[in-house]
Amino acid sequence: MTDAAHRTPADDDALLERLHALAWGKESMPPSPGLLLDQPFPPLTNTEVDIAERSLGYCLPELLRRIYTEVADGGFGPEGGLASLTPRRVPHWHVPDWHCATTIHAKGAEWGAPASWFFLTDGGCTMEWYVSLIAVDHPVLLWDADGWEPDWGQDPHDGLRYAAPSLRQWLWTWADGGNVWDGALALPD
Repeated sequence: MTDAAHRTPADDDALLERLHALAWGKESMPPSPGLLLDQPFPPLTNTEVDIAERSLGYCLPELLRRIYTEVADGGFGPEGGLASLTPRRVPHWHVPDWHCATTIHAKGAEWGAPASWFFLTDGGCTMEWYVSLIAVDHPVLLWDADGWEPDWGQDPHDGLRYAAPSLRQWLWTWADGGNVWDGALALPD
């Protein structure tokens, strides 16, 4: 078996099959510290993703686009589950509105998040997982709102940690039952 760090685009079909099985209950989901829905939201059409991309001002990485169109519009995955691209209401859920990445993206400018960061999922407390829409291989970032101190001359970017060198690696780590926090919490060399 190839480890997450050595997966390539040639492995994407296998990853999508694995994610689909995990999302829709054909395999037991890896443990997650967050609470997940009973089942994810149905996949979107390509047209719906095109509309979301226009509102973002960026194209999604091809792998993420395929997840939203072939697996689900969020509600499964690492941590508390991937955010949806479209606003979703969840009756009888502890938070009636599911995280919507396009809504969060629009609000990101309030604290200085670059427009090229795309919200993936909540990390708990004051942490949020993002993917870069413009960097090579689309690294996954963990941002901590409490990880910086303005009185020390720091800005919001000082609360940023690189969690995985690629979205592909981050997703494979989770799909294989690994801990997506390992890369984010590793101390720099």
